[in-house]
Amino acid sequence: MHIPSLRQRLLLLLFLGVTLAAHAQDGKVVIGTIDTVVSTILNEQRPVWVYVPDGGGPNGMSRQRYPVVYLLDGDGLFSSVVGMIQQLSSVNGNTFCPKMIVVGIPNTDRTRDLTPTHIEADPPYMDSTSSKTSGGGENFIAFIEKELMPHIEAKYPAAPYKMLIGHSFGGLAVMQTLVHHTDLFNAYICIDPSMWWDNQKLLQQAQKALAEKKFEGKSLFLGIANTMEEGMDLKTVVKDTSGDTKHIRSILALQTYLEQNKQNGLKYQGKYYPGDTHGSAPLITTYDALRFFFDFFPFTLAMKDFTDSTSALAEKYQHHFDSLSQKMGYSIKPDEGEINYMGYEFLRQKHYKKAEDLFKLNVANHPESSNVYDSYAYYLLARQDTAHAILQLKKALAIGENEGSRKKLEALEGSGKAPRLLREVSLQRQRLRARAATRPATEKRDRRNRREMETKCGKPIESAGRYHCEGVF
Repeated sequence: MHIPSLRQRLLLLLFLGVTLAAHAQDGKVVIGTIDTVVSTILNEQRPVWVYVPDGGGPNGMSRQRYPVVYLLDGDGLFSSVVGMIQQLSSVNGNTFCPKMIVVGIPNTDRTRDLTPTHIEADPPYMDSTSSKTSGGGENFIAFIEKELMPHIEAKYPAAPYKMLIGHSFGGLAVMQTLVHHTDLFNAYICIDPSMWWDNQKLLQQAQKALAEKKFEGKSLFLGIANTMEEGMDLKTVVKDTSGDTKHIRSILALQTYLEQNKQNGLKYQGKYYPGDTHGSAPLITTYDALRFFFDFFPFTLAMKDFTDSTSALAEKYQHHFDSLSQKMGYSIKPDEGEINYMGYEFLRQKHYKKAEDLFKLNVANHPESSNVYDSYAYYLLARQDTAHAILQLKKALAIGENEGSRKKLEALEGSGKAPRLLREVSLQRQRLRARAATRPATEKRDRRNRREMETKCGKPIESAGRYHCEGVF
């Protein structure tokens, strides 16, 4: 995979103005909402923490659909996973993974929900008191499948692609799901799982399943922390028989079974992190897993795509997103706002063919948007094609009434003064840009902070008038 140089990335950012919008509400930075699912399976109300990209929310307000990450131990891992996905999918123009909804599932009874079988005790890790409620894993998976997933898919802009992330007991639940409910998720991140549980019963089931079942179309990343005593290494620990090393020995056995069964079609990668503990492993494992799962996702643009008037940029976009759609299992389209912005920029540079192709690409991919027809009409006016501009404006108004398109249409039909109208629209756009640079007094502090971030980080101004530097919020 080609990764552009720093110079290339900065130049592309300056052209595209690609940044990430921080979402503020009442003076607070907000990354999600707390929702509630009433579970009859678990006989309790379950809070869930939900992040939707681009400031989206419930009730189907967004036309774009996003893959959904279901995150066990959600109260502990939510902010780091959300920030990482934002960084890899949006910040600085990154497209290393898709923008994704994150559904964090906080714990109410962690041992009950994340363990597959009931035990009385399992020394040295579990005594009879701590294991009293154990063994509710199947019920918890049923809750996710039959109650939580339908709730999320009905209320939020969810795409069919789903991922499950779990750490420790959560990693045990991830393996239980992969082995016994394989088709529930597309991808699984298993972080230092407690495969020692119940005398390694699930480990034995996993060994059998990996040898006999098919896992085509499924992905798994296994992260292994360094939980060995000082002086041990991976070669010596597998020969140890003490209870203190049972945790890592069980995971290393799982890694062996995964590596021995490549015939099952599972897209798999495992990694040992010698410098990370059981507690620190989730962050680096999740990062590496996302890069592994979505190695096909980055979209690379060269400078000639912007400077060469003959470059088929629109075709390059369409080909890439067609490929993404095929691999992700649902339709993924280029961002309407990004394509629209580039269309206007090429029009300004008088690269008419590239501008036309981009405006037409938006019309083809977003026929439900009145803006794509209004923008295409602007291009046609610039080319003195009044008749077709009128047609596009009528299409925009057929979708939804808006003052700008209506005024343009009335002016064209009333007097045919396309050149004057084009100048008026251009002046209007210039006024909007100027207005964006002079916000009301209540926003002066934000402007000052944003300018400081620009100076510090070398970030450009995004077309919508927002300034951003850091990606984790």
